[in-house]
Amino acid sequence: MVSTNKLKSVDFYRKIPRDLTEASLSGAGLSIVAALVMMFLFGMELNNYLTVNTSTTVIVDNSSDGEFLRIDFNISFPSLSCEFASVDVSDVLGTNRLNITKTIRKFSIDHDLKPTGSEFHSGPVLHQIKHGDEVDEEGGEGSVSLKAHNFDQYSHQYPILVVNFFAPWCYWSNRLKPSWEKAAKIIRERYDPEMDGRILLAKVDCTEEGDLCRRNHIQGYPSIRIFRKGSNLREDHGRHDHESYYGDRDTESLVKTMEALVAPIAMESQRQALEHKPENATQHVKRPAPSAGGCRIEGYVRVKKVPGNLMISALSGAHSFDSKQMNLSHVISHFSFGMKVLPRVMSDVKRLLPYIGRSHDKLNGRSFINHRDVGANVTIEHYLQVVKTEVVTRRSSSERKLIEEYEYTAHSSLSQTVYMPTAKFHFELSPMQVLITENPKSFSHFITNVCAIIGGVFTVAGILDSILHNTVRMMKKVELGKNF
Repeated sequence: MVSTNKLKSVDFYRKIPRDLTEASLSGAGLSIVAALVMMFLFGMELNNYLTVNTSTTVIVDNSSDGEFLRIDFNISFPSLSCEFASVDVSDVLGTNRLNITKTIRKFSIDHDLKPTGSEFHSGPVLHQIKHGDEVDEEGGEGSVSLKAHNFDQYSHQYPILVVNFFAPWCYWSNRLKPSWEKAAKIIRERYDPEMDGRILLAKVDCTEEGDLCRRNHIQGYPSIRIFRKGSNLREDHGRHDHESYYGDRDTESLVKTMEALVAPIAMESQRQALEHKPENATQHVKRPAPSAGGCRIEGYVRVKKVPGNLMISALSGAHSFDSKQMNLSHVISHFSFGMKVLPRVMSDVKRLLPYIGRSHDKLNGRSFINHRDVGANVTIEHYLQVVKTEVVTRRSSSERKLIEEYEYTAHSSLSQTVYMPTAKFHFELSPMQVLITENPKSFSHFITNVCAIIGGVFTVAGILDSILHNTVRMMKKVELGKNF
């Protein structure tokens, strides 16, 4: 009998006495509340299990993408001609690359940033332009001086009109002047304007005819433009399909180029002998002139991972610029560091960090316009602090790198300078990098928490029900005692 009682004491699932299983209204209400609390806590735990937790650490940059960094950009300059727009790169190690063209594309745009034609091709880099050794002689002018009131008349009168847009203060204009006037005399003698009338060499002083030069988008001096009869007939001044001359500026080279321009419109008997000569003779020294006064520059450059500068300005080895007239206002459509992140990858990353990717394109869509209220010779500078961010996901026991992106902060300013205005981007890379790691949660931990919720709520509800039930019983006994 004793052994039987000891065995019964081991029973963990004892039967509850019948008087403790009696249903009551308070017990029913407490059960409903307990069930609702269980459901609420289960939902909170499930949401916590499905939510991705990450840890952020700052470590020394251990980049695996080499010692070079790619900079992608798309910038529009309403007042900088594609003819002279130059993209330059320099850094603290002494790197100095001027007029990068291999990975850069240019498109002429108007003041409303609308494209005015196809891509502007700068053409191959030529050798150093040769100038003549002639001495300027007084009274030896051979070219015709044009003004705004007679420019259209001459451009429509002669099949070929070659115009030298110059400035008297310009060093390169003064070096060109003797050769230009001598070449004009020779061409006038060979192709008399009155008898032959196929070509005329002229000149425009841009200090006196500023509107005429702006109308033809002249930004560097001297600019030699080739106008063909009929190519410039228009009601407004927005369409230009003439050419610019970029060849040598000595008398012999100028005369050869002019003769090659005249050859295609020679008499029928002479045309066959010169069938292949004209185009080959001049195609390397003349290119289409810019069709508008603005330029959109897009592409990328590769720079070393050290402090440096990306600069965009007007640059030429044989032209002068009036710094007071140069306006480097610009609108940044895109500016980023590192390889472009695919939208699919970015959406996957934002599952981990919704705020990721907000500052890797901080300059996008911003305008930096010089309205001349700060004066002329204005350089627009951007100071960029760049830091690498790496996102790593951990699934099961494997580790996978989701993304490497370069985020940056930007501070911009407009300042006057005594030098040629530029749009300058100073960039400096941090030696540290931000590492964001996903911390996966264990399913067994989730199940354990769910069981704890169910058991804990059930136990607390039982305690409350017992207290409530005993309190009611005591109150009833007190009432019975008062009645007797």
